Amino acid sequence: MEHFVVSARKYRPQTFKDVVGQQAITNTLANAIKHNHLAQALLFTGPRGVGKTTCARILAKMINQDEHHSPDEDFAFNIFELDAASNNSVDDIRNLIDQVRIPPQVGHYKVYIIDEVHMLSASAFNAFLKTLEEPPKHAIFILATTEKHKIIPTILSRCQIFDFKRITVTDAKNYLAYIAEQEGVNADEDALQIIAQKADGAMRDALSIYDRVVSFSGNELTRQAVTENLNVLDYDTYMKVTDLILENNIPELLVTYNDILSSGFDGHHFIAGLASHFRDLLVCKDQKTISLLEVGEQTKTKYFEQSQKASHRFLLEGIELTNDCDLKYKTSRNQRLLVELCLMQLASITFDGEKKKPERGIIPPKHFENAPSPLSSEEKKLIQNNEYASNDAVAPKEAQLPSEKNKTPDSECAPVKENPEYYSEKSPAEENKQTPSTPAAVAAEAPAKEPVIDTSVKKERVSGLSLKSIRKKKEIQAKQQENVPKEKEMTSDFTENQLHLAWNEYVQRLKKNGEKILASILETDLPRLKEKEITMELPNETMKLDLERAQNKLMGFLKHKLHNSQISLNIHVNESSAKKFAFTPMEKYNKLKEKNPLIEKLRTTFDLDV
Repeated sequence: MEHFVVSARKYRPQTFKDVVGQQAITNTLANAIKHNHLAQALLFTGPRGVGKTTCARILAKMINQDEHHSPDEDFAFNIFELDAASNNSVDDIRNLIDQVRIPPQVGHYKVYIIDEVHMLSASAFNAFLKTLEEPPKHAIFILATTEKHKIIPTILSRCQIFDFKRITVTDAKNYLAYIAEQEGVNADEDALQIIAQKADGAMRDALSIYDRVVSFSGNELTRQAVTENLNVLDYDTYMKVTDLILENNIPELLVTYNDILSSGFDGHHFIAGLASHFRDLLVCKDQKTISLLEVGEQTKTKYFEQSQKASHRFLLEGIELTNDCDLKYKTSRNQRLLVELCLMQLASITFDGEKKKPERGIIPPKHFENAPSPLSSEEKKLIQNNEYASNDAVAPKEAQLPSEKNKTPDSECAPVKENPEYYSEKSPAEENKQTPSTPAAVAAEAPAKEPVIDTSVKKERVSGLSLKSIRKKKEIQAKQQENVPKEKEMTSDFTENQLHLAWNEYVQRLKKNGEKILASILETDLPRLKEKEITMELPNETMKLDLERAQNKLMGFLKHKLHNSQISLNIHVNESSAKKFAFTPMEKYNKLKEKNPLIEKLRTTFDLDV
C-alpha cells in the first residue's frame, strides 16, 4: 500500500508566492533578500498553522541560492531547526553557540530556526543574548513563537519582529479548492466554506479537516457530508429556526430545538450560532455591509431573501436576547429551559396580538388553541358571586345585555359576561322560556332580576374579573387618596449651622443602623444653604445616584428637624474634587515630602533610594 502523506506536508509552500494569506510579510522578506537588507535576528509570531515555520524554511533556502544553484536545492546542511520545547536548557543554547562559530561549507549563510522559542528558560534566554545581538556574519537566527508575550524584552529588542495574521475564510477556501482540484475531488463551495470557518484562521487545521472529510465522503465532497462529519449546525438549520420565529410558531420551534439536542448538539453552541445568524441577516440589509458576510454566492442569495422578511427592530432585539442567553448559559441551573425561554421570547417579538404591557413577553398559549376550554360549574358559581358583589344596582339592563365594550380581552382569562344568569345551571329549555323576546320585555323583567346588594359588602369585596370591578377599584382608591390628610405646611427659618447639626445627627443615625456607605457619602462634603435650597457637591456620578435613592428619607428628617417643608436638595458632581491617592513609591514619597520637607534632605545626605 502506498504511503499516505497528509495535505499539510504534501502541499507545504516552497516559495513565498505559494504562502497563503501573508502577502505583506512575504513581500517584505523577498524585498529584504533582493536589496540585501535582511536582519540577522528575526522573530516570527502569530497563531498556530499560519505559515511561520514554512516562511522560515523558504527564507533559509532563498538566502543561500544564487545563479549557480538548482532551484530544487534545499541546503539541508545549512539549515538547523531546534525545538525549544525539548531543548530549553542552558547547555542546549551553549551547544548552539559553539556550532554558530563554524562557517558554512556550502552556500553563504547558516540559518538557525528555533521553534516555540518562548519555551526557553530564563537562564537559557540570558545565555543567548550576546550571540543574538552580535552573531557572526554567516549566521542568521529565525525565532518562531505563538506566545510573544512570554519572551523577555531583551530578546524582543534584538529581533526584527513579523506578526503573522489569521488566514481569512476566503483565502483558506480558495486554497482548499485548489488542493481539491489537484486531487481530483469534486467539492461544493459551501462544503469548503464550512471547513474554512471551522479552521478558525489556521491553514494547517483546515487541511487536516479536509483530509478527514475526504476520507469520509470520498471524491464527492458535499455540504451535507461535511456537516455530518464535523457535527456542526449549518445555515439551513438556523434559517428554518428563524422562519419559525418569524411565523410566531412556538410549539414547532420547541420541537425543532428538541430535535437539535437529540442530534447531539450543545444548547450553548446553538444559541451562539443563532446570534451569529441574526448578525449575518443584519449585514445583508445594506449593500455596504453585505461584504462582511463570509459565505458563498448561492448561500448569500438565501441570506438576502430571509433578511427581507425580518425587520431591523426584530434583528436587533433578537441579537440582544440571544447574546443575553449566551452570557447566562454557563451559570444557569436549567440550561435547556433558558434556551427555550429565549426562543419563546424571540417568537413573541413580532406577535401583533393584544398585549397588556409594552414590556417583552411571550405569546399566550391561547393563541395556539382552536377554542377556549369551558368553565367548570364551581368556576361559574364563583364568578357569579363575584359579579353580584361588584355590579351596580342602577345598571341591571346593562348587565343583562352585555355589549362588546364589557367583554374581557382575548389576552385575559376566559370570557366573562356581566349577566350572572349566563352561568346558571338551568337547561336550555328553561332559559328559552324565561328569556324575553322584546326590548320591552327586557325592561319589564329587569327589576325582578335585580339582586339585593348590601352596600357594606360592596365596600369590602370587589371582584377583579370584570372591567366594571376594575373601575370600581380605581374609584375607591381615588376616594382613599382624597381622605389622606395633607402634610402640614411648615415655614420656620433656620441657619446653616442648624442645618449642619441636623445633617450630622442624621449621619450618626445611619452609622448606628449599619448604613456606613451612605453615611460616608453624606460626610464627603458639608451642605451649603442658599435660601431654601440645600446644595451638595460629590466627586462622582455613582455617589450621586446612591444619594438620590435615599433622598426621600433624608429630606423627610431634615424637614421635620428644621420645621420647614419648603426646603429642597440639589446635588452636583465635580470630578476634579475627587481625592487623589498615591500608589507608586515615588507618589508616596512626594506626599511625605509635602508634609515634611526635611525628608528630602535626609535622602540626599545618606544617598537613599526611593
